[in-house]
Amino acid sequence: MNLDKITARYLEKLFEGDRIGCRNILGEALQTGTPARVIYTDLFWTAMSVVENRYRNHEIDIVTEHMATRINRTLVDQLQSKLPRSDSRNMKMIIACSDDEPEELGAQMCADLFESDGWEVKFLGGGVPNDEILAVVANFKPDIIFLYGTKPSGAPDVRRLIDTVRAVGAAPNVRFMLSGGIFNRAEGLWDEIGADMFAPTAKEALEIALTDQHAQPDTRRHRRKSAKNTTPQEEPVSV
Repeated sequence: MNLDKITARYLEKLFEGDRIGCRNILGEALQTGTPARVIYTDLFWTAMSVVENRYRNHEIDIVTEHMATRINRTLVDQLQSKLPRSDSRNMKMIIACSDDEPEELGAQMCADLFESDGWEVKFLGGGVPNDEILAVVANFKPDIIFLYGTKPSGAPDVRRLIDTVRAVGAAPNVRFMLSGGIFNRAEGLWDEIGADMFAPTAKEALEIALTDQHAQPDTRRHRRKSAKNTTPQEEPVSV
C-alpha cells in the first residue's frame, strides 16, 4: 500500500469534512493489512500535524480545522481497540495536555500507543490544575510524566509542575517528557525548563522512553539531547 497516496486522499476528505469518505479510506488501509500502529503514527499523526500547521498559517478557517480534528479523533477512537497489546513493561506513565482539541488528540494517541507497548497509562487529558496532577503523581508513582501540547503561555506552568514534583518528592525517580506546542517550535526549551526528554512525535516518544529505561540517572539528559539530534523526524509536528 502506498501510504503517501492514502494520506493525500485522507487529507482531501478530511478538509471537506467528509466523515464517510474518511471512514472508507481507513477501511481500505486496514483491508490492505496496514498495522493499526502504523495508521496511528503515519496517517492520523501526519493528518493532525498538517491540519494544525495549515490552521496556524491561516490556510484553513476554524470551521475546517474543527471538523477535520473531530473526524480524525473519532477514527482514532474507533481504531484504538485494534492496536496490539504487548506484554507489560512494568512501567507507569501519566499523560496530561492543554485543553484544546488538537492537543487532546495528540496526547490521546500517545496514551493509546504507550498502552499498546505495555505501559500502564493514566491519561488525564487537558485543563487539570497542577495540584491535582501532583495528587495523582503521589498516588500512582509514575516512571514518566508526559506533558503534551503546551502553548507558549503554559510553559511557565510546566516549569512550576516539574519543580514542585521534584521538590516534594512525590515520585523521586520520575522523569518528564515534553512534546508538542512551543516545545516543538522552540529548540532547547524543554531542556531549559528542566525536563528530561523531548519527543517531536509519538513514534519517537516510544523510542526515547525505552532508551531512557536503560540510562543511568546522570546520563539521561545527555542521552535525550543525542536522541533529538540523531532521530529523523518523519513528519512535521506543531501542536
